[in-house]
Amino acid sequence: MSPRRTLFLLVVLAVSAPPARAQQRDSIEALKHLTLDQLMNIDVMSVSLRPQRLFETPSAIQVITQDDIRASGATSLPEALRLASNLQVAQVDARQWAISARGFNGTTANKLLVLIDGRTVYTPLFSGVFWDVQDVLLSDVDRIEVISGPGATLWGANAVNGVINVITKDAKDTGGLLVTGGGGTELRGLGSARYGGGLGAHGNYRIYGKAFSRDPTLLSNGQAAPDGWHMGQGGFRLDWDAPDSNRLSLHGDWYDGRIAQASPGHIGVSGGNVMAKWAHPFSARSNLTVQAYYDRTHRDIPGTFGEDLDIYDIDLQHRTVVGTRHDVVWGFGYRLINDRVVNTAALAFLPPHVARQWFSAFAQDEIALASDRLHVTLGTKIEHNDYTGFEIQPSGRVNWTFSPSRTLWAGISRAVRTPSRIDRELYAPGQPPYFLAGGPGFRSETELAYELGYRHQEGALVLAFAGFYSRYRGLRSLEQVNPPKPTPIVIANGQDGESYGGEATASYRITDDWQVHAGYTELRIHIWPNPGSTDTSRGTAESHTPNRQLSLRSSLRLGAQWSVDGGFRYLAEIANQQLPAYAELDARLSWRPVAALELSVAGRNLLHEHHAEFGTPAARRDIERGVYGMAQWHY
Repeated sequence: MSPRRTLFLLVVLAVSAPPARAQQRDSIEALKHLTLDQLMNIDVMSVSLRPQRLFETPSAIQVITQDDIRASGATSLPEALRLASNLQVAQVDARQWAISARGFNGTTANKLLVLIDGRTVYTPLFSGVFWDVQDVLLSDVDRIEVISGPGATLWGANAVNGVINVITKDAKDTGGLLVTGGGGTELRGLGSARYGGGLGAHGNYRIYGKAFSRDPTLLSNGQAAPDGWHMGQGGFRLDWDAPDSNRLSLHGDWYDGRIAQASPGHIGVSGGNVMAKWAHPFSARSNLTVQAYYDRTHRDIPGTFGEDLDIYDIDLQHRTVVGTRHDVVWGFGYRLINDRVVNTAALAFLPPHVARQWFSAFAQDEIALASDRLHVTLGTKIEHNDYTGFEIQPSGRVNWTFSPSRTLWAGISRAVRTPSRIDRELYAPGQPPYFLAGGPGFRSETELAYELGYRHQEGALVLAFAGFYSRYRGLRSLEQVNPPKPTPIVIANGQDGESYGGEATASYRITDDWQVHAGYTELRIHIWPNPGSTDTSRGTAESHTPNRQLSLRSSLRLGAQWSVDGGFRYLAEIANQQLPAYAELDARLSWRPVAALELSVAGRNLLHEHHAEFGTPAARRDIERGVYGMAQWHY
């Protein structure tokens, strides 16, 4: 189904449905008026798999709220992720993004785990994320929890340097009709429609559709690059809250898009997913959650490769409070992937069709040594994969709240990045003799991470600091197997490395209507070859990350109808790409003539006509300045 037809169908369904007022207004207005004290008391789930105050979490975590997203004018998930200053986010071209935490960034970054409502957004092709098809209706997002640092004990392999957990709103919080439309210079057109309502005495539902069209970026010679694209997406969510406190959710999405490329034809992307989740409380001290999902993706890049990937996943978690001191969570999971690749003359995955299984189990105990003041958390995850067998990922964390406004935490963790199909099964060109070959003995990359953090709140000021040191072993390398012959080059684990640095954030509410936020990250990465390795790159193919970055955000309400929001960012050079440092400014002006209608105009990259954010000089694309207007109506 084309993007226009998808959007049209959802609009017709929404408009033709019986009128219904929202059961509860979007959290925009509620979050707007939260004090900093209330914001620090937001419950987060990603650190302990249970609701936990943000201020007391023993991890470097930031939360992007619905109000943050709205104020930024973000129109895609990667744009919204720029709001987390503990992430490295770079736009590569019109559709591709490089996103990571604590370094090791790239278009195939593989040390960051991303989830949308508990569904792992993952391709076994390179252990990373195709960001171009990770789309959500941003007005339906409740919050995005961003952890920098390992989360492998709970989330498993690939949660090496961070976890992004996108959590959407319950259906009961999205009642009524919401229609959004707009466009401009780079974002040519964007439209969405969502309708929600009640379903019987205990159920709620919503359906949505959206579509967009984006202009191409610029080549180094100033000509338009062949990367403009468009995509449409639709989906639904059903929630039932039974009288006995059982809760069942069912939701799914589907998408279809076309992406331009020079030749021999356009890239086609499509797919969908469906997920069911059941939560059962045994008592106030014990509960069980079971979730299962199916995810289907199709990608056809003419002249390069094609892929059809099916993922089946089931996960069980049980939490219980034991005595007065122990809060225990444990669970197990199973995942099956069925991956079919269409090989070409350019590259091949051999064998072209594989079925792989993952088994996992974990347990974690949060021990209250001194009531609400001193907690120690111990846990481990054990996984089995078809490449390397069993992997163990333990962690220990301590959290000391030594006053109502001061928290100190520390952690030590082991995490692994398990092999992907690229590591073991990629061959280029598609027929021998090969220039590049996957390594049949490629094993997991490992990390041992040490972290120390501090949070402080003083009136309208909130400060957070986190320092870290990570030691990596068995990082990916490219080895000459028959020197002095240059080829074939084989993928191996010939490098070790380390990273260290610090992250700092500050938020200050100047007045009830004006809040500012600042974030700063300092990062150093060193990678070196092990004895016997022929790789002399020192990690230049593994990490493309600036040494420092700074972000400043301001949100100002002018009365009941007007608001002005701005965001400034500075990123230092990426030395191994010869990419110069840059600074940019985004701004948004919005007007609410009535409560149900918001009109806005937003500017992107206002300081330069165009600039580059990622890539080597020969391959990089320039991102242009853009301006667009939007209208949003909620009934």
